[in-house]
Amino acid sequence: MVAKTNQTIPTTLIFTYGTLKRGFWNHMLLQDLMRTGDASFVGSYRTKESFPLVCGPYRVPFLINSPGSGYRVEGEVYAVTDRGLARTDELEGLNNGHYVRLPIDVVDANGGVGGVVVAEAYYAHPSYAMELWRKEGKKKDGGGVINSYSEKEAKGYVKRKDRPQHLSFLDHIRIFLSSSD
Repeated sequence: MVAKTNQTIPTTLIFTYGTLKRGFWNHMLLQDLMRTGDASFVGSYRTKESFPLVCGPYRVPFLINSPGSGYRVEGEVYAVTDRGLARTDELEGLNNGHYVRLPIDVVDANGGVGGVVVAEAYYAHPSYAMELWRKEGKKKDGGGVINSYSEKEAKGYVKRKDRPQHLSFLDHIRIFLSSSD
């Protein structure tokens, strides 16, 4: 007879506010992680403080690390194992300078009494974040700072496989920032 052990698997809470949320293109990664036991849905949350959330090239959402500006951002929290975190880090391009993963305080979006939960979020990389915010934050109709990445904001989202492959994502960001709208 094999004895069962109550071994705790290290997990990290991640706050998803864009394409990793249910109903969006990259959520299939979290679905795969849930199937393998490397992720579980915790609930719907919103940031405790206001943050700028903008869309950049290809309607990709970017959270800007400037607490106290923008809106309280709506999203979802998932508990992911170290293996799951490595996969979400890869998707978000942490090693390529696309995003940085930092702590964020979130609260239950449904008015629960759970208090503040410390999760981690993928913020726009500091090398371009403020410039992206300056450019997109000025827009009013169909752009600007938003509180939720919804179907409306995602309209026009271009999947990675459908983007020009000869340029890096940072190249796409630089081109987007240098373009005039």
